Amino acid sequence: MSPPAAAPIGGAGAPSSSVSHSDRHLLLWDGRCGFCQRCVTWLMRQPGASSFHPIPYQNAAPPRVTPEIKRASARAMHVLTTDGRVMKAGRASLFILAELGWRWTARILSWPPFVWFVELAYTLVAV
Repeated sequence: MSPPAAAPIGGAGAPSSSVSHSDRHLLLWDGRCGFCQRCVTWLMRQPGASSFHPIPYQNAAPPRVTPEIKRASARAMHVLTTDGRVMKAGRASLFILAELGWRWTARILSWPPFVWFVELAYTLVAV
């Protein structure tokens, strides 16, 4: 059985950072990146991963993803949450960790100066 499709993201008149409510977080990643593929494969094997709907940004089409988010997803992974938040890069990674049960680790790493190192590490790996 295939997973249910995520609800449309961004609609007519919706700001580019808003997301329609859905029962799963949408994870946009680079489908041409082997490292990204391995990370998504690992993620989906983890307890709690069922709260995510991963899709390569190259396959995400309006109205599910706005053109702005799709362009930005070419530079960094994005998580579009069920409550309408949009996170990218290191902060998206921390959100994923929290959803997988590593809440305290993610919370501590989200504080300055730790979050700066998380973002730097993401940038170095994503290059």
